[in-house]
Amino acid sequence: MKIVAAEVVVTSPGRNFVTLKITTEDGLIGLGDGTLNGRELAVASYLRDHVVPLLLGRDAHAIEDTWQFLYRSAYWRRGPVTMSAIAAVDVALWDLKAKAAGMPLYQLLGGASRTGILAYGHASGRDTDELFDSIRHHLELGFRAIRVQTAVPGIDAVYGVPTRPATPGGRHDDYEPAQRSPLPAEEDWDTTAYLRHIPTVFEAVRSEFGPELPLLHDGHHRMTPIQAARLGKALEPYDLFWLEDCTPAENQEALRLVRQHTTTPLAIGEVFNSVWDYQTLIREQLIDYVRSSVTHTGGITAMRKLLDYAALYQVKSGIHGPTDISPVGMAAALHLDLAIHNFGVQELMPHGPLTNEVFRQTYTFEDGYLHPGDEPGLGVELDEEAAARFPYEPAYLPFNRLKDGTVHDW
Repeated sequence: MKIVAAEVVVTSPGRNFVTLKITTEDGLIGLGDGTLNGRELAVASYLRDHVVPLLLGRDAHAIEDTWQFLYRSAYWRRGPVTMSAIAAVDVALWDLKAKAAGMPLYQLLGGASRTGILAYGHASGRDTDELFDSIRHHLELGFRAIRVQTAVPGIDAVYGVPTRPATPGGRHDDYEPAQRSPLPAEEDWDTTAYLRHIPTVFEAVRSEFGPELPLLHDGHHRMTPIQAARLGKALEPYDLFWLEDCTPAENQEALRLVRQHTTTPLAIGEVFNSVWDYQTLIREQLIDYVRSSVTHTGGITAMRKLLDYAALYQVKSGIHGPTDISPVGMAAALHLDLAIHNFGVQELMPHGPLTNEVFRQTYTFEDGYLHPGDEPGLGVELDEEAAARFPYEPAYLPFNRLKDGTVHDW
């Protein structure tokens, strides 16, 4: 199954996406997601200028060999740009292989290990009433697990909480932090105020919605290890499903301190891009959930190996699924979710109508559970005419400064 063409498509239907389209000599088309939020053109160039020429004439069936070739032949390994580019190729090749086999991708990965994929939604609010409305809205949508983010008194803008007023019926499922502007927006941060406020929020949420609803929270890398340990311990009475990215985990040993002080489950890794980022965390069982995305971690081939390694230590999946993962990358995650044994939960931020016009997908969400569908391949098609109507626009994630002006983790 020889590759005869490979094209990089950059489109911005509401936000920027990078898609690799690979065509074989018999006319099959495979799609891969190479989107890297705020650095999309770096991956597009890496693919177009350095990877595509290496793909032409290769056997599309040789997925493992192609992955190793792209990873090792560049000499400069890892990093989000390289691994997102490799992921785009890898997912496109799996899409092609499943289409050639005439079956959905999850069947090639070993078949379904479950009937549906538990998804969590994103509730938020500028105050308790607005937060409760958002949680109710997500429950009405069918979610059975809810991430809770809230404004903090004294801080003007907080990750996960839109500053726009709520629209009728609740608008909290459309949060998109990347802003179309020539420079990133500056936001403020105060860890002490955050640590005081968050436990009171979860006390109120548990009082209102009871003990059984799975609740999640994202610390977004903003705490030191001892601060993270303090928060995890303070949240123990509210039985969180997980506390995510409580501290920057590039220093993997820092999680030892957090683990010593709290039994709150920990999820780490949405900014990681290889198994090496997790080696200590998994081997020492310092985390409970792997948060990497298929798109940023080398594709299905690499993520399957990472999650198989995690399974040896009873660590489960919690694959990253925000709106900066295209429907192509989301579909790849769902096929993997359905097949692996150590599935935990899947993040779901629904894409908007413009994105769904460009990327036509067959995956479904019903009664709290996702399913990738049973069309051959990934089950996603790219409408190139629609994509062409939405040219790339620069967009950046915000950044934080403390009260004294120090740049802080956003």
